[in-house]
Amino acid sequence: MKASRSEFLAVRGLRYHIRHWGEPDAPPLFMLHGWMDVSASFQFMVDHLQRDWHVIAPDWRGFGLSQNPGVDTYWFPDYLGDLDAILQTYAPDRAVNLLGHSMGANIACIYAGVRPERVGKLINFEGFGMAPTRPEQAPRRYAAWLDELRQAPSLRTYASQAEVAARLQKNNPRLNDERAAFLAAHWSAQNADGAWQILGDPAHKGVSPVLYRVEEVMACWQAITAPVLWVEAADTDMWRWIGGREKGRVEVDRRLQFFPQLSKEMIADAGHMLHHDQPQALAQLVERFLA
Repeated sequence: MKASRSEFLAVRGLRYHIRHWGEPDAPPLFMLHGWMDVSASFQFMVDHLQRDWHVIAPDWRGFGLSQNPGVDTYWFPDYLGDLDAILQTYAPDRAVNLLGHSMGANIACIYAGVRPERVGKLINFEGFGMAPTRPEQAPRRYAAWLDELRQAPSLRTYASQAEVAARLQKNNPRLNDERAAFLAAHWSAQNADGAWQILGDPAHKGVSPVLYRVEEVMACWQAITAPVLWVEAADTDMWRWIGGREKGRVEVDRRLQFFPQLSKEMIADAGHMLHHDQPQALAQLVERFLA
């Protein structure tokens, strides 16, 4: 297993945790984790990279070892602001290789359209986006948000790190014991009561009062100038977020047409956490695309 090192960085008033693999003078490759995940999640794929890379992976605000901002609502544009500051620290004013999974891929793709000159090559692991919305949904969405603000959200705790690992394996049966134990050690920490809690702010679970405006997102995708590698898992369960498999497939294929330069790959025997299920195959795809 390749060793990683931690660094803490001031990012827009927060203490951000940045995980590094490789030597600082190697070509940089930025990796962005998904919702309720952490930067260490990329360990298995990093282990299979054959070239020398300086992999730089932040824990997003309120996840992992990064500071919890103490808010009751997370606003998606804040991730773009954080990413912009991180890239400016490690690769000022030059194009970078940017890889994201799930929520991290959605952030990366919007950013690549907003700052096209900052992204040389872009890799999207299952960053489908959310279901389309209609303006008439706004009143109920705002009401749901207001209702949630009346009661602080919470996450369940676990009696041991082994229980955390078991929870991860329940979510992803492909995860073997060794990988589950590794992830549990980075995904959770013991609290003052001796219980193990997930390193994710419960406020991340809250509904956003702002509707997902898919056409605005697609306008950002259309402005991307970098070549894009789109990677999907054959057994993904993400269709539930975008209208079910049949409608979701049609909608995703529509969205993919907005990428000006797109290569598509499908990973067999993998679910949404494809970087856990098939890390070697992904590492090979990534390096072939970046070569």
